[in-house]
Amino acid sequence: MNAARAARVRAAFRVDASNLKSPVSLYRLVLAGALAASGSAAATTSPADPVHVEFARELAASDGLVEADVLATLAKAKVQPAILEAIARPAEAKPWKDYRPIFLTARRIDDGVAFYRANRELIEGAAAQYGVAPEIIVAIIGVETSYGRNVGKWRVLDALVTLGFHYPPRAKFFRGELRQLFLLGDGHLAYPLDELVGSYAGAMGWGQFIPTSVANWARDHDGDGRIDLWNSPADIIGSVANYFAAHGWENGGPVATRTTPAANARAIEPKGFEPMYPLEQLAEWGYAPADAIDEATRTATLLTLEGAEGSEHWITFRNFHVITRYNRSPLYAMAVWQLSREIAREVAGSAQ
Repeated sequence: MNAARAARVRAAFRVDASNLKSPVSLYRLVLAGALAASGSAAATTSPADPVHVEFARELAASDGLVEADVLATLAKAKVQPAILEAIARPAEAKPWKDYRPIFLTARRIDDGVAFYRANRELIEGAAAQYGVAPEIIVAIIGVETSYGRNVGKWRVLDALVTLGFHYPPRAKFFRGELRQLFLLGDGHLAYPLDELVGSYAGAMGWGQFIPTSVANWARDHDGDGRIDLWNSPADIIGSVANYFAAHGWENGGPVATRTTPAANARAIEPKGFEPMYPLEQLAEWGYAPADAIDEATRTATLLTLEGAEGSEHWITFRNFHVITRYNRSPLYAMAVWQLSREIAREVAGSAQ
């Protein structure tokens, strides 16, 4: 790609808020191998690489793609050691007391309120259509990309080739996402496959959809015949709303509430975030909800976080579990929910 075209590509993916109406040891071995193979920060992969040939043949056999075309696209990819570094230190490894201040900031709240106000009709329309809380849609976009300010700097092709072929701990997953990227083809999204830009993990657009999420839940909400997760507010908002609806969001249902365990509370160690205990049972075991919840038989589970003032104990419900389907970290889900509450409070206050 010549310099002029590269500049045009970068410009195409640079989202101005005004345009959207709003302001381990194994890892070390892998990284060392990537650096040695490259001799620099980015190594060009070879179309003759036996692993790539095997992958291309698999796609040809299972999906009807042309092997030579797959290899030609893989030849454009570059292994990025910096991506291997990034995936080894995710923000979710932090304790809640350090994670929360990253996302619950005055600027992110203010920007969320501004984004809501500027796109109210789209947000509330999509929320009503899909049965999702409007503030949750806004909070997801805020946590994922700060309302489009940080959609990622990596070519999605580079990210998925790097992780799919050079990161053994999750190679199967990322190779599956690379396959899905090829299946999307150039016609599914608004931009050519090898020019898509996103996160180091291959997530794309304002809502950070990985290829399987694009295939299953992204929507052409503005009806222009293409899905644009970078520059179409309607597609961005509608896709996030549809994701939550598809994963079982209960409109009007609770998300989480604090609890103060009784002195004789029964020790409980849930294995996941899916609700499994009736609320009345939790209360009998010494975990009474701080907020009034209508249905005593509603199922919930417990979550303990390391807060700034000590342990925080939470009762979480189905909607909290749905947020973890977007990102499985409970810290992420809690940040999204708390940010959404702040945004909703500010929007409601300004409307009075």
